[in-house]
Amino acid sequence: MQKGKFWRTESGLAFFFLLPACVFLFLFMFYPIVYVILMSFFKVNKLGDLVSFFGLGNFRFMFDRPEFWQIIVRSCVWTASAVAVKTGIGLVIALLLNVDFRGRKVARGLVIIPWASSVPISAMIWQWTYNNDFGLLNHTLRTLRIFDEPPIWLAEPRPAFFANLWVDIWCGIPFMALVFLAGLQAIPQELYEAAEVDGATPFAKFRFVTLPLLSNVLTVATLLSILWTFNDFNVIYVLTGGGPGTSTDILITYIYKYAFQYLRFGPAAAMAVITFVILLTVSILYARSYFKGGGVY
Repeated sequence: MQKGKFWRTESGLAFFFLLPACVFLFLFMFYPIVYVILMSFFKVNKLGDLVSFFGLGNFRFMFDRPEFWQIIVRSCVWTASAVAVKTGIGLVIALLLNVDFRGRKVARGLVIIPWASSVPISAMIWQWTYNNDFGLLNHTLRTLRIFDEPPIWLAEPRPAFFANLWVDIWCGIPFMALVFLAGLQAIPQELYEAAEVDGATPFAKFRFVTLPLLSNVLTVATLLSILWTFNDFNVIYVLTGGGPGTSTDILITYIYKYAFQYLRFGPAAAMAVITFVILLTVSILYARSYFKGGGVY
């Protein structure tokens, strides 16, 4: 390393070039996080200014509302259901795409389309598909005589929830499939050949070769999917806006309503902190499980 003034050394020059990025991170990431945490403990006016210390008042306000607990449960059900289906279908698609067949490259390109497309645009397309009067889905159900009167998908609480859930799954499956496919292609073929020599069935090869060697990829992919799905704002906001009522709201959309529709920044900040704690807990548990299992990248 060159000697001289700090800013003329190689390390000093490196710090100098990193300074703009550090300032950007502080202004647009760390400062907002700290300010939201402060807001959760203060009374906040409609301009977002801290007025007076409120302690745990914002948290108590939310905990006393029955619909808040319903939304917590719905958020967990939403996340668990979506991630489980994405993982299962994504793994099946990856196994199929890992087989050598004619047109495999085209199939891989088609699979990535839902994930590569903008989520709001995909949600708008599905909104038209779900339309009760001219949507493709209900028209098909009537034509095939599956339903004489199909559900009004986005206007009834339970159908609206499942309609949102399916769109989130549809958008997320390609990511899981491609990640699993990459993991499958990293498994040495010699292991499968050795298993065949030992007389292993296809299921046995999957159980004792594929799954153990794919476990690290499964862990990381599902963790990322949990974080993204729990915070998936776009699909619900475009399709139903959390309605009818609050029947399709999850925590992230409920936070948006309290902050930017009701202008109740204190309770919204409290919910944001609760969301942060939930996701941090899930991440720590996953990380402990991952490193305990000896996963290394």
